[in-house]
Amino acid sequence: MQSTVESLEGNKVRLHVTVPADEFERAIDSAFRKLAHDVKIPGFRPGKAPRQLLEARFGAEAAREQALRDALPEYYVEAVQSNDVDVIAAPEIEIKAGEEAGDVEFEAVVEIRPQVKLLGYDELRVELPFTPVDDAVIEQQVDALRERFADLTDSEYPLIDESYATVDIAGTIDGEAVEGLTANDFLYRVGSAMVVPELDDNLRGTRPGAILEFAATLPERFGEHEGKEVTFRVVVKEAKQKVLPEVTDEWVDEASEFDTVDELRGDIQRRLEMMQKIQAQMAVRDKVLEAASDLVPLEPPPALVDSETRQRVEDLAHRLSHQGATLEEYLASTGQNAQEFIDEIKVGAAKAVLADLALRAVVAQEAISASDEELEVEIGRLAERVGQKPARVRRDLEKRGALEAVRSDIARGKALEFLVEHATVVDEAGTEIDVSLPEVEAEESPASIEPETIEEESEA
Repeated sequence: MQSTVESLEGNKVRLHVTVPADEFERAIDSAFRKLAHDVKIPGFRPGKAPRQLLEARFGAEAAREQALRDALPEYYVEAVQSNDVDVIAAPEIEIKAGEEAGDVEFEAVVEIRPQVKLLGYDELRVELPFTPVDDAVIEQQVDALRERFADLTDSEYPLIDESYATVDIAGTIDGEAVEGLTANDFLYRVGSAMVVPELDDNLRGTRPGAILEFAATLPERFGEHEGKEVTFRVVVKEAKQKVLPEVTDEWVDEASEFDTVDELRGDIQRRLEMMQKIQAQMAVRDKVLEAASDLVPLEPPPALVDSETRQRVEDLAHRLSHQGATLEEYLASTGQNAQEFIDEIKVGAAKAVLADLALRAVVAQEAISASDEELEVEIGRLAERVGQKPARVRRDLEKRGALEAVRSDIARGKALEFLVEHATVVDEAGTEIDVSLPEVEAEESPASIEPETIEEESEA
């Protein structure tokens, strides 16, 4: 088989393919075998009738027509692969010769992925909201640790928000006690609205010995009792206030792994700055990719946008199915109709297409590639994710012709890293900021630090 490629306007190419008659004969043989399975010939089992008999009964043109229908898509794919044509839409195929006999010639006009050239991608400037860690933020973390070591002591003062009351509470509907609203020696934080807001309103300003009676309508969280009026009787037995420990070296030594207040505050500052930089780096990647997309000098091709949209819808439907839901149920729950949903998906799809074109341009212009070692590492990751051996994953990828797609994904990932490394990051005032991570010990890698664990890791 021979094939040539001709560039056309509108981001299209024309593939001209010639299949020699002797090679096309194999496709005709295959068509006759298919015909033998589909028809009944007296004296022969299905699929066993010889070609000569089938040709005499149905004519050679029937098998040739079937061969053209079956084999042309395969020849087209072979031509696309051999000429490394990056197609993004279905082809328009026209047979030029060979419909009746001889060599088969056909042309396929198809849209290809545009190759763009970016200018200024290696000097992107992105802005991030960035506030340095100050003493106030550090003190908030210290206070949060103090809260965990606070004591409750008896108080002679009237109850206010954030103070505590030990109460006997009884909630009834038509004289019947309501489960969950009746308890003795219940420690309640005033202002928490844990029961009903009316309880807090009545507790404020009271002292031990007070007896409170009031009515309230139950909110939605009370299930079958929602909207019903409940009569409450509350006896205030004790009033307590929270006493936080003083911030001293002795307390720090007892409450954390550190010996002094300065060491504790220094550790909190370091961890907060680490988390801030991790979050900033994640934001920088998105900002840089968006900025690079803006450099793409064309509109996203509709074929690519439609393909990305379909993929996103299919992915969502797949995720929903694992949760026992359907796409229709999802649309109903979000109040969207189908067209609104698709239009919203298309907006994100168009941005993703431009981002992909930008990364592909950086790969080409910087001659970025994925090494065999990097490919093997990625195959190992894929294998671990699906619970299979790397060798099997590699065979599956090769069988599906997807190995080079994985290599391309790696290269685009490296292109994004290139963009991030060469970008200038500034805050809202235009001041350049450093979001690079410092060297850390292996057991304290950035990936292992979570914002909500700062307090826990400070505790002994």
